[in-house]
Amino acid sequence: MKQDIVNSNGNKVKGKVELSPAVFKIEPNDHSLYLTINAELSNMRQGTHKTKVKGEVRGGGRKPRKQKGSGMARAGSNSSPIWVGGGTTFGPTPHKYHKKVSKKLKVLARRSAFSYKLKDKEIIVIDSIKLKSHKTSELVNIFKNLKILDKKVTILVNEINDNILLASRNIPKLFLSKAEFVSAYDIIDNEVLLIEKAAIEKINSLWGK
Repeated sequence: MKQDIVNSNGNKVKGKVELSPAVFKIEPNDHSLYLTINAELSNMRQGTHKTKVKGEVRGGGRKPRKQKGSGMARAGSNSSPIWVGGGTTFGPTPHKYHKKVSKKLKVLARRSAFSYKLKDKEIIVIDSIKLKSHKTSELVNIFKNLKILDKKVTILVNEINDNILLASRNIPKLFLSKAEFVSAYDIIDNEVLLIEKAAIEKINSLWGK
Protein backbone atom coordinates (compact mmCIF):
# COMPACT_ATOMS: atom_id res chain seq x y z
CA MET A 1 0.00 0.00 0.00
CA LYS A 2 1.53 3.29 -1.16
CA GLN A 3 1.20 6.83 0.20
CA ASP A 4 2.23 10.10 -1.42
CA ILE A 5 5.12 12.05 0.11
CA VAL A 6 5.30 15.84 0.32
CA ASN A 7 8.21 18.16 1.10
CA SER A 8 8.34 21.14 3.46
CA ASN A 9 7.02 23.38 0.65
CA GLY A 10 3.85 21.32 0.41
CA ASN A 11 4.73 19.83 -2.99
CA LYS A 12 4.62 16.13 -3.86
CA VAL A 13 8.01 14.51 -4.29
CA LYS A 14 8.98 11.69 -6.56
CA GLY A 15 8.21 8.22 -5.25
CA LYS A 16 5.87 6.93 -2.59
CA VAL A 17 6.25 5.36 0.83
CA GLU A 18 5.07 1.85 1.66
CA LEU A 19 2.48 1.63 4.44
CA SER A 20 2.22 -1.76 6.08
CA PRO A 21 -1.34 -3.14 5.70
CA ALA A 22 -0.91 -4.80 9.11
CA VAL A 23 -0.70 -1.33 10.67
CA PHE A 24 -2.67 1.03 8.42
CA LYS A 25 -5.26 -1.20 6.78
CA ILE A 26 -6.78 -3.42 9.46
CA GLU A 27 -10.38 -3.53 10.62
CA PRO A 28 -10.17 -1.22 13.67
CA ASN A 29 -10.92 -2.80 17.02
CA ASP A 30 -12.90 -0.20 18.98
CA HIS A 31 -12.80 -2.11 22.26
CA SER A 32 -8.99 -2.28 22.25
CA LEU A 33 -8.91 1.48 21.62
CA TYR A 34 -11.29 2.10 24.52
CA LEU A 35 -9.35 -0.05 26.99
CA THR A 36 -5.94 1.31 25.96
CA ILE A 37 -6.87 4.99 25.83
CA ASN A 38 -8.79 4.70 29.10
CA ALA A 39 -5.67 3.25 30.73
CA GLU A 40 -3.41 5.90 29.18
CA LEU A 41 -5.59 8.75 30.42
CA SER A 42 -5.86 7.19 33.88
CA ASN A 43 -2.09 6.80 34.10
CA MET A 44 -1.67 10.52 33.35
CA ARG A 45 -3.49 11.43 36.56
CA GLN A 46 -1.32 12.41 39.52
CA GLY A 47 -3.84 11.34 42.14
CA THR A 48 -2.60 13.98 44.62
CA HIS A 49 -6.05 15.41 45.44
CA LYS A 50 -6.73 15.76 49.15
CA THR A 51 -8.97 17.61 51.62
CA LYS A 52 -8.31 18.14 55.32
CA VAL A 53 -10.20 16.13 57.89
CA LYS A 54 -11.24 17.36 61.33
CA GLY A 55 -7.84 16.71 62.90
CA GLU A 56 -5.92 18.59 60.18
CA VAL A 57 -7.71 21.94 59.97
CA ARG A 58 -6.78 24.92 62.09
CA GLY A 59 -8.83 25.14 65.26
CA GLY A 60 -10.21 22.63 67.70
CA GLY A 61 -8.73 23.06 71.13
CA ARG A 62 -11.16 24.15 73.81
CA LYS A 63 -14.91 23.76 73.68
CA PRO A 64 -16.33 26.78 71.78
CA ARG A 65 -19.22 27.33 74.19
CA LYS A 66 -20.75 25.83 77.28
CA GLN A 67 -22.76 22.64 76.95
CA LYS A 68 -26.12 24.05 78.07
CA GLY A 69 -27.94 27.34 78.46
CA SER A 70 -26.97 29.04 75.20
CA GLY A 71 -30.07 27.93 73.31
CA MET A 72 -27.93 26.52 70.56
CA ALA A 73 -26.86 23.00 69.71
CA ARG A 74 -24.06 21.34 71.63
CA ALA A 75 -20.61 21.86 70.17
CA GLY A 76 -17.36 20.25 71.20
CA SER A 77 -14.99 21.68 68.59
CA ASN A 78 -14.97 24.41 65.93
CA SER A 79 -13.11 22.05 63.60
CA SER A 80 -16.21 19.87 63.30
CA PRO A 81 -17.31 19.20 59.69
CA ILE A 82 -20.64 20.94 60.31
CA TRP A 83 -18.89 24.22 61.18
CA VAL A 84 -17.71 26.75 58.61
CA GLY A 85 -13.97 26.24 58.24
CA GLY A 86 -14.18 22.78 59.74
CA GLY A 87 -12.80 19.55 58.30
CA THR A 88 -14.28 17.60 55.42
CA THR A 89 -16.14 14.36 55.89
CA PHE A 90 -15.24 11.56 53.48
CA GLY A 91 -13.20 13.89 51.25
CA PRO A 92 -10.78 12.70 48.55
CA THR A 93 -7.41 11.30 49.58
CA PRO A 94 -4.28 10.62 47.47
CA HIS A 95 -4.34 7.34 45.58
CA LYS A 96 -3.07 5.85 42.33
CA TYR A 97 -5.15 5.54 39.17
CA HIS A 98 -2.72 3.19 37.44
CA LYS A 99 -4.24 0.69 35.01
CA LYS A 100 -2.52 -2.06 33.05
CA VAL A 101 -3.19 -3.38 29.58
CA SER A 102 -1.30 -6.13 27.78
CA LYS A 103 1.35 -5.43 25.15
CA LYS A 104 -0.74 -7.16 22.48
CA LEU A 105 -3.71 -4.92 23.29
CA LYS A 106 -1.54 -1.80 23.05
CA VAL A 107 -0.25 -2.86 19.64
CA LEU A 108 -3.78 -3.63 18.40
CA ALA A 109 -4.95 -0.23 19.65
CA ARG A 110 -2.13 1.57 17.80
CA ARG A 111 -2.87 -0.34 14.61
CA SER A 112 -6.56 0.48 14.94
CA ALA A 113 -5.79 4.18 15.52
CA PHE A 114 -3.47 4.36 12.47
CA SER A 115 -6.09 2.59 10.35
CA TYR A 116 -8.78 5.06 11.39
CA LYS A 117 -6.49 7.98 10.57
CA LEU A 118 -5.66 6.65 7.10
CA LYS A 119 -9.33 5.88 6.43
CA ASP A 120 -10.27 9.45 7.38
CA LYS A 121 -7.44 10.86 5.22
CA GLU A 122 -5.82 12.57 8.19
CA ILE A 123 -2.25 11.33 7.57
CA ILE A 124 0.39 13.43 5.80
CA VAL A 125 3.79 11.88 5.07
CA ILE A 126 6.63 14.39 4.77
CA ASP A 127 10.07 13.49 3.44
CA SER A 128 11.79 15.11 6.44
CA ILE A 129 11.46 18.05 8.81
CA LYS A 130 14.80 19.83 8.82
CA LEU A 131 15.02 23.25 10.47
CA LYS A 132 18.01 25.56 10.08
CA SER A 133 17.44 27.05 13.53
CA HIS A 134 15.24 26.70 16.59
CA LYS A 135 12.91 29.55 15.49
CA THR A 136 9.22 28.75 15.68
CA SER A 137 8.62 30.73 12.47
CA GLU A 138 10.41 28.05 10.41
CA LEU A 139 8.04 25.34 11.59
CA VAL A 140 5.06 27.69 11.18
CA ASN A 141 6.04 28.24 7.52
CA ILE A 142 6.05 24.47 6.94
CA PHE A 143 2.58 24.25 8.48
CA LYS A 144 1.39 27.09 6.24
CA ASN A 145 2.71 25.31 3.15
CA LEU A 146 0.92 22.12 4.22
CA LYS A 147 -2.25 24.13 5.07
CA ILE A 148 -2.45 22.73 8.60
CA LEU A 149 -1.52 25.83 10.61
CA ASP A 150 -4.86 26.18 12.45
CA LYS A 151 -5.33 22.46 13.06
CA LYS A 152 -4.48 20.20 15.97
CA VAL A 153 -1.37 18.35 14.81
CA THR A 154 0.68 15.41 16.04
CA ILE A 155 4.17 15.10 14.53
CA LEU A 156 5.90 11.72 14.51
CA VAL A 157 9.63 11.80 13.78
CA ASN A 158 12.40 9.25 13.74
CA GLU A 159 14.71 11.40 15.88
CA ILE A 160 14.04 14.57 17.88
CA ASN A 161 16.76 17.23 17.58
CA ASP A 162 17.06 20.47 19.55
CA ASN A 163 15.81 22.67 16.70
CA ILE A 164 12.46 20.94 16.21
CA LEU A 165 12.02 20.47 19.95
CA LEU A 166 12.47 24.18 20.68
CA ALA A 167 10.58 25.37 17.58
CA SER A 168 7.51 23.26 18.41
CA ARG A 169 7.11 24.48 22.00
CA ASN A 170 5.38 27.76 21.11
CA ILE A 171 2.87 26.35 18.62
CA PRO A 172 -0.54 25.68 20.19
CA LYS A 173 -2.32 22.38 19.61
CA LEU A 174 0.90 20.63 18.60
CA PHE A 175 2.32 17.39 19.99
CA LEU A 176 5.77 16.06 19.04
CA SER A 177 6.87 12.47 19.59
CA LYS A 178 9.33 9.86 18.40
CA ALA A 179 7.50 7.20 16.41
CA GLU A 180 8.33 4.32 18.75
CA PHE A 181 6.95 6.15 21.81
CA VAL A 182 3.61 7.27 20.38
CA SER A 183 0.51 6.06 22.22
CA ALA A 184 -2.94 5.23 20.88
CA TYR A 185 -4.25 8.43 22.48
CA ASP A 186 -1.54 10.53 20.79
CA ILE A 187 -2.45 9.04 17.41
CA ILE A 188 -6.18 9.71 17.79
CA ASP A 189 -6.08 13.06 19.60
CA ASN A 190 -5.49 15.34 16.59
CA GLU A 191 -6.88 16.53 13.28
CA VAL A 192 -3.72 15.81 11.29
CA LEU A 193 -1.02 13.17 11.80
CA LEU A 194 2.20 14.48 10.22
CA ILE A 195 4.73 11.66 9.90
CA GLU A 196 8.28 11.72 8.61
CA LYS A 197 9.14 9.13 5.96
CA ALA A 198 11.80 7.61 8.25
CA ALA A 199 9.21 7.41 11.03
CA ILE A 200 6.87 5.45 8.73
CA GLU A 201 9.61 2.90 8.20
CA LYS A 202 10.07 2.67 11.99
CA ILE A 203 6.32 2.17 12.51
CA ASN A 204 6.22 -0.55 9.84
CA SER A 205 9.10 -2.42 11.48
CA LEU A 206 7.69 -2.13 15.02
CA TRP A 207 4.03 -2.98 14.51
CA GLY A 208 3.81 -4.34 10.97
CA LYS A 209 4.97 -7.86 11.85
